[in-house]
Amino acid sequence: MAEKSESSVEKSNGSGGNNWFVGVQRGLANQAEKARIAQEAKEAGKILNPKTKEWYFYTIEDDLKEVEAALQESGAAGSAPGSMHGAAEDERKVKDREYYDLLGVSTNADENQIKKAYYKKARTCHPDKNPGDEEAKARFQELGKAYQTLSDAQMRAAYDRDGKSEGNDSEMANNVDAFVFFNVMFGSALVEPYIGELWIANQADSMMKDQAMQEPIDETLPEEEKQKIMYERYRKMKEGDELKQRKRQAKCAKNLLERISPFVSGKMSEEYFVAGVRDEAVRIAEGAFGELYTMTVGYTLLVAAEEFIGFKTTFLGLGGHAARTKQNASSFGTNMKLIGAGFKALGAGSRAMVEAETLQKKAEETGEELDASAAAEMAEALDDSLPTFLELAWAVNKKDIQSTLKAVCKKLFDDSSGEDNTKELRLKRAEAVKILGREFLLTGKQAKKSKPSSEKVDADDIKARVEVATRTTMAKAQGQELSEEDPEEMIRMAKQISLDARNQNDDTCSDVADDDADAS
Repeated sequence: MAEKSESSVEKSNGSGGNNWFVGVQRGLANQAEKARIAQEAKEAGKILNPKTKEWYFYTIEDDLKEVEAALQESGAAGSAPGSMHGAAEDERKVKDREYYDLLGVSTNADENQIKKAYYKKARTCHPDKNPGDEEAKARFQELGKAYQTLSDAQMRAAYDRDGKSEGNDSEMANNVDAFVFFNVMFGSALVEPYIGELWIANQADSMMKDQAMQEPIDETLPEEEKQKIMYERYRKMKEGDELKQRKRQAKCAKNLLERISPFVSGKMSEEYFVAGVRDEAVRIAEGAFGELYTMTVGYTLLVAAEEFIGFKTTFLGLGGHAARTKQNASSFGTNMKLIGAGFKALGAGSRAMVEAETLQKKAEETGEELDASAAAEMAEALDDSLPTFLELAWAVNKKDIQSTLKAVCKKLFDDSSGEDNTKELRLKRAEAVKILGREFLLTGKQAKKSKPSSEKVDADDIKARVEVATRTTMAKAQGQELSEEDPEEMIRMAKQISLDARNQNDDTCSDVADDDADAS
């Protein structure tokens, strides 16, 4: 009986051991099969969907459509897509349809339909085409207000729900475009096709126009319930920000694809392509913060292209790993500069605040108002801190541009649109991006080297930019049209006026001092 039992145990152990080995073999076979499928998918130009774990052909156009639909569904019930020419019974119900009627679109119209309708109608009543016609001017401004409201997802949702704002001040606040302000402030209009709308502008716009975050919470609710509501609002806002960033990346990828297509398709020679890129880089470098933009954009594009080419063409992808190491080192340096700029801005702000509080306290103790010299001292302390705050803002912008362009290049190299969906096509795209990055970087370095120290950004330049950015933003909110050159010319004029006023003040102070000396 005991022998039989021992035999059964041995047989059982043997069976268990065999099952383990069979399981290991199956696991290895499955891994090998997955690796084979992945290799074939990559060779075919497919990418892996991180959510579904399925391989598929990615296209920039599909990405844009998907993110547009997600944005409309998540943040703007009033931005549901539909036919511009739908029947009346298909119209979506809204509080007020005045702006839709003004543009001649359905309440179901999508972003592109609204944009086309606006430009079509705005051309007919543009002030330049109707000089002296006040009625045409008023209509043009009304069209501008309608377009600004309906082209912004959050503003459109609020308009659909509540109608037009009561009172000019609140209506003006809704029409204020943070992107206009930051475009003027940082001179990013010329590079917008490559980098999109800056993160810092997106955040400002969200804070200004996110109705949900601004709505008060019922104070009678328990504290735990209030926290849940705030968390849910924050979650939705974060989801909206992620979708906006994804849309930004896809739009920039589409722009970049269109920029390099003539060269990639063979319709343009490398010589002509390089010449065109150089001309473009020079124009950007001549603008505000031009050398910083060309260097940042150029370096990021260059390294992204080198990384892709390296992984595809060098032994074991060594070239790609080398480029990635270079990119990681650059990102680390950017992070360190961002931290350093943050500490400098914090220190400068603290010193300015301490000095202001000291002067204020002294005035309160003596019971006297601040005299002109004390006020000038306080203003000078604040002015001294302005370049430090600009340095911090630029450090944030640089990190934003680098991370955005890295994602843009990935989308560009992954795109499988077109008939010739081959590895060679993707390598040709990477080669074009490499040329673009190289020329931008070289042009930026040359511009930085040749730029005189007198053109460095100082407190006067920053104040002039803030002033003009504010005026431009308010002008746009009122429906006025400005060219890209107008703000820069206004900034130069504002700086000159400030310089003339300071020189006149210095002359006056000098005359007073001379009179005092003569009197003594």
